[in-house]
Amino acid sequence: MSGTGSNLCELNRQLVWTGFKQLVPISFFVILFGAAFGLAATQSGLDEGLTAGMSTLVFAGASQFAALDLWGPQVPVVTLLVTVFAVNARHLLMGATLYTWLRDLSPARRYGVLLVVSDANWALAMQAFNRGQAGLGLLLGGGLALWSFWVFGTVLGICFGGAVHDPRSLGLDMVMGCFLLAMVAGGEMSRRTAIIWTVAAGASLLAYWYLPANSHVVVGALAGGVVGAFTREKKNEH
Repeated sequence: MSGTGSNLCELNRQLVWTGFKQLVPISFFVILFGAAFGLAATQSGLDEGLTAGMSTLVFAGASQFAALDLWGPQVPVVTLLVTVFAVNARHLLMGATLYTWLRDLSPARRYGVLLVVSDANWALAMQAFNRGQAGLGLLLGGGLALWSFWVFGTVLGICFGGAVHDPRSLGLDMVMGCFLLAMVAGGEMSRRTAIIWTVAAGASLLAYWYLPANSHVVVGALAGGVVGAFTREKKNEH
């Protein structure tokens, strides 16, 4: 049963706690990647406090690993910023899709929710919205689960890093990708959503083939975001 617009944007402690519990199973895999990051960071010479602080404040595994590749006695700041932006550019598209449900929140609540948006809780929240259910609890509660387990995993990696040397050897690097693919395949696919994903995927592929490394992430996110914003505006005009 579809809910009203106000119900879809409902956010309270119960909904947040429910969202937290729903993301706990996949968050256990996040612990392993956090541990791998903690180990890699200490091996790269990062201070333990700086490593834990990075996971706490940044909360972006792929870009944190990318930053480690650039870390050294002299850090190339511009290259580092561009790389991190490229890796996380998909958040431009994710933010555009969330606009309808976040716009009526106060700035403090809106940006508080956005601080913990990541792939898994965004995918589940969008599924809930498409079913006519409240999704902000999933977005915030699920994000808090992923964030806390990521930080916990990082600390474990700092203290007991030898336990996880190469998560790829166990196939753990595919867990999040398979989860997101299942979310997309199992969700309701409207004509508008299909167009957005098709444009984003096509633009990303073209950029991957013909533009510099990592630019496909930015191009795909921007292309999908622009199409999403445009089609949403056209829909709201009626």
